[in-house]
Amino acid sequence: MSAVTPRQSRWAVSLIFAINGFLYANWVSRLPRLQEMYGFDHGQLGLVLLLSSLGALAAMPLTGRVIVRVGSHRITRSMLVVFCLLTPLLPVFPSGWGLGLVLLVLGAASGALDVAMNAQAVEVELRLRKPVLSSFHAIFSAGMMLGAASGALFNRLETALFVHLLLVSSLGLLGAVWAVRRLIPEIREADGPAISIRQNMLQRPELLLLGLIAFCCMLGEGAMADWTTNYLEKVSAGGRYWSPMGLVAFATAMMITRFLGDGARQRWGDTVLLRGGALLATFGMGMALAWPVIWTGILGFFLVGMGLATIVPIAYSTAGSLPGLPAGVGISMVTTIGYAGFLLGPPVIGFVSKWQGLRVGMGFVFLLFVIMLALNFLGARLFKGRKKLTNAISPDLIPAKR
Repeated sequence: MSAVTPRQSRWAVSLIFAINGFLYANWVSRLPRLQEMYGFDHGQLGLVLLLSSLGALAAMPLTGRVIVRVGSHRITRSMLVVFCLLTPLLPVFPSGWGLGLVLLVLGAASGALDVAMNAQAVEVELRLRKPVLSSFHAIFSAGMMLGAASGALFNRLETALFVHLLLVSSLGLLGAVWAVRRLIPEIREADGPAISIRQNMLQRPELLLLGLIAFCCMLGEGAMADWTTNYLEKVSAGGRYWSPMGLVAFATAMMITRFLGDGARQRWGDTVLLRGGALLATFGMGMALAWPVIWTGILGFFLVGMGLATIVPIAYSTAGSLPGLPAGVGISMVTTIGYAGFLLGPPVIGFVSKWQGLRVGMGFVFLLFVIMLALNFLGARLFKGRKKLTNAISPDLIPAKR
């Protein structure tokens, strides 16, 4: 096979992001059916789903270390295949114990794939010498939308769950066969002093900062996914018909903004987008809280989606190109911290809401957005003298052609 070009790698990584989102949305959209098959109540279902999250959290920090040894292209290849092979097995077990075990392994594979494919995305950025990571995340969102739609279709057709998951996983595996042959190994040499992977994150304050920004952002994403409909129905009196439109507005704004995000990074730079995005998310959340009616809520959550859209892609891109730090290590650390926020946010909001009401519970998200805004202004000091955040991709990170 001829040498893989950066453009081919971009298409391959795009397809992998799409497959990941597509398969995830397909099985998640059939959770009610899975719950019926195993006879779970809501608490039991939550417990087995927690196993998937724990598997991902355990795998993410380890993946960075493995990437340094074998390369993100190999991890992406193997974990994508595992993800495709395990998905159809979810409904085949006689008891919930088997499902829990598969979800634990599936979560670990998904977490490792998340780190590795983002490391590949950063490598593609470096080869192309322009920002493209935001578009990969937009394609993941598009894959999720397509997966949710196909899940709804199979559900309407009353297709057996195993048949449904086998069909979509086979489709994903076919795409994976093409994509994994066009991944690229890391060839960038660290342009700063080498560090040990075991070094504490506190010794790299810029990495810790990126992780905290991702934590605040992904906590907001989790809150929007789980609580916007409840908030608009119970606080904003939006009714059952209009209340789900808050989540639709958020998801639509996030996907569109991510497709536009790479061009915006080239035009204005990362610092402007990070600060502007945090400010827009804070303003939108404040609007939904200050004027709790349905239309301001929908508009506010739309602005939150616009604001949050490019923050995590920029954080991953920056973590993957820090001087003296292997891309996989930086991304794995930031991903782990961010994912913890995604998991922690919804239950914290539930606890606060039970204590002080849902409006106060969502105020916790507003507070995190304010902190995220402050962290983005702090970041300019920590990154001064290092790779500038305002330069989306620094040319000196690209190895010279030999």
